[in-house]
Amino acid sequence: MVALGDGQFARASVSLRLYKRTRRIRAVLRWSDAGKSPEIYLGEVSGSTRQANLRVAWQRAWDRGLLTEEPLPPESRASSREVRAVMRANRSKDTKPELALRSLLHAKGLRYRVDASPLQGIRRRADVVFPRDKLAVFVDGCFWHGCPLHLRPAKTNAATWAAKIEENQARDAHTNELLRAADWTVIRVWEHEDPAVAAEMVSKTLSRLRGRGQASGS
Repeated sequence: MVALGDGQFARASVSLRLYKRTRRIRAVLRWSDAGKSPEIYLGEVSGSTRQANLRVAWQRAWDRGLLTEEPLPPESRASSREVRAVMRANRSKDTKPELALRSLLHAKGLRYRVDASPLQGIRRRADVVFPRDKLAVFVDGCFWHGCPLHLRPAKTNAATWAAKIEENQARDAHTNELLRAADWTVIRVWEHEDPAVAAEMVSKTLSRLRGRGQASGS
């Protein structure tokens, strides 16, 4: 972002311009302001790829103090714009990972309930539920559930966010215990995991459960 003054901000972009005669590449920082498009020359770049040149240009803009982070809204509890974007994208249901998994399960001919409570009287909901097979599937978001691979500790209010994530993890563990005590099978997958792999795991688990049920009934 570029600060325009009086609490106003504009989203900035970097343009790379190749001068055919000299074969040199020049980087320029641009933004929009009242219908105009101001720009600042950032210098020449000579990386081997476009991505490398963009990284250099953006770093120069930061080093020169040309960029800033837009302040968070007063009501926001996020520690940064990045965290706020993750929080807003992390919806309670019908997330992209959930939709992808459900689509693959449906393509396998499997039918299920969505965003349902496996146990009556307990306010715990699973993302995909197979009631007759007593199988509950949860697609856990990396931010709220504390993914060990992708969770980045908050820079501000770190203790508050750490406590919230620990609370969610404790709730997840308690939910697992309640379901297993009621003879349910629980599958948890992270949102970053390959949905095809997750769908195959669910399918194989159902086959095992149904095979066990047939065996016990024979």
